[in-house]
Amino acid sequence: MQTAVITEQSPDAGGYFGEYGGVFVPPNLEEILLEIKESYLKLRNDPGFTKELSSLYTHYVGRPTPVYYASNLTEKTGGAGIYLKREDLNHTGAHKINHCLGEALLAKRMGKTRLIAETGAGQHGVALATAAAIVRLECSVYMGTVDMRKEHPNVTRMKILGAEVIPVSDGLGTLKEAVDAAFAAYMKDPVSQFYAIGSVVGPDPFPMMVRDFQKTVGVEAREQFLKLTGKLPDNLVACVGGGSNAIGLFTAFLKDSGIDIYGVEPAGIGFKDGQHAATLTMGSPGIIHGFRCYLLQDENGEPSPVHSIASGLDYPGVGPQHSYLKDTGRVKYCTINDTEAIETFFSLSRLEGIIPALESAHAVAFAVKLAGSLERDKTILVNLSGRGDKDMDYIAENFGKEML
Repeated sequence: MQTAVITEQSPDAGGYFGEYGGVFVPPNLEEILLEIKESYLKLRNDPGFTKELSSLYTHYVGRPTPVYYASNLTEKTGGAGIYLKREDLNHTGAHKINHCLGEALLAKRMGKTRLIAETGAGQHGVALATAAAIVRLECSVYMGTVDMRKEHPNVTRMKILGAEVIPVSDGLGTLKEAVDAAFAAYMKDPVSQFYAIGSVVGPDPFPMMVRDFQKTVGVEAREQFLKLTGKLPDNLVACVGGGSNAIGLFTAFLKDSGIDIYGVEPAGIGFKDGQHAATLTMGSPGIIHGFRCYLLQDENGEPSPVHSIASGLDYPGVGPQHSYLKDTGRVKYCTINDTEAIETFFSLSRLEGIIPALESAHAVAFAVKLAGSLERDKTILVNLSGRGDKDMDYIAENFGKEML
């Protein structure tokens, strides 16, 4: 049976990774967050909790997901070998189910009756609706109207699963506004509701907690890659919006000094305000949604408008641990633009028969660039964080000529 890995690595007592993280919320919510933290720290070492989560990972999610050598993509690219950690094969089609099940089980044990959350691309919303169904909790998901149009198949999935999907039309109608709306709804009743944050963002303990649930990705990949190749990968690559899939892969390898690690942000259509969501590349430290991180912000410290063709990446903030890893230099953060992501969406589909999520296509696009600059005996492990079912209608409507 696959073991649910709960890491002991934690931020400091105040919830900080270096200068990033913390808790910037109203006093009444501080008490609720402290209760969540205390419950989580107790349950993560509880044999009954870890056994139940492990069983769900194995028999429900389908873990472990395989590591696959993309031989056709490697041959066409030239250079280093490209390997994919196939999180797209999870039940619900992405890595999001890993932490959603953990958060749902925690909420159930705390006596909560409703899960509440935001979603961008819809993968977190689908995963949370799925987790809510299996543990028998109510579920409300806030989603920007722009993202609802782009990711309509996931809206349908959430509704079929029994979730209430609440459209958010404020501002740009995308992920940031969905977070704002979900947080406001949560504040009205933080006692019976559990805000299941969809990434390694938000106030403490969420960056630590979501990271811990996602670490199973890297722990599996480490063992699988060693078995497959006889050594560890030379390079790791993952896309970064909030950063949960990336931190899930990276955490198991951070102490290995011989491995280069790359987080890939969306360059969108350019580096002017509102044209990209490259937070770590272009941002500066600030506060958003109850925590401190690198942030795309205006002169008043307010979050700037953002854009990415991948709805799951268009967030002006980023996980506090990623912010810390940038400052320490352990992880290098790079960018891929919309055009490059679309080109890779089609090339991976046609060379390997794998249709990636647009978010994951950013990571694969960077891996292709990196592979071409390296010798053939080097290796790259990419976290293929999700599949592209959710994006196919949008791709067909907007890039139909590329399909011919």
